[in-house]
Amino acid sequence: MLTPRPVNHHRMFLTCYEDTFNYGWHHVDLFVHDEYGREVNWVHWTVEADGPEAADESVRGEEPLLRRITPWEPQLSAVGARYWTAEAGWGDSTGPEDNVGVGGDA
Repeated sequence: MLTPRPVNHHRMFLTCYEDTFNYGWHHVDLFVHDEYGREVNWVHWTVEADGPEAADESVRGEEPLLRRITPWEPQLSAVGARYWTAEAGWGDSTGPEDNVGVGGDA
C-alpha cells in the first residue's frame, strides 16, 4: 500500500534547463523520487548559464560530493522548453567506472 506522503529515497537526478522563454532564471534542480516515481524532495540553485556544461560546473562548486552518474539526456517539454536530465549520487555511491567526472576532485 502506498503511503500518502512519499518518504523512500530511491532515485536522485539532476535537471538543467535552457531559458527558452527568456525569464532570466538559469538554474539546476536536484530531485529525489521514491520507488514509484513520486517526488520526495528537491532543491535548486542558480547558475551563470543554461545547459549541461554550466550545470556540471555549478555542481562542482555548490555540491562537491554530488556526482552525475549518467550522461545528460536532452528533453523537450510540452510547451517547447528544452531541458536535460541525468542520474546523480553522493560521493562514492557509484563505482569509479560510472562516475562521469563532476563534483569533488574528479
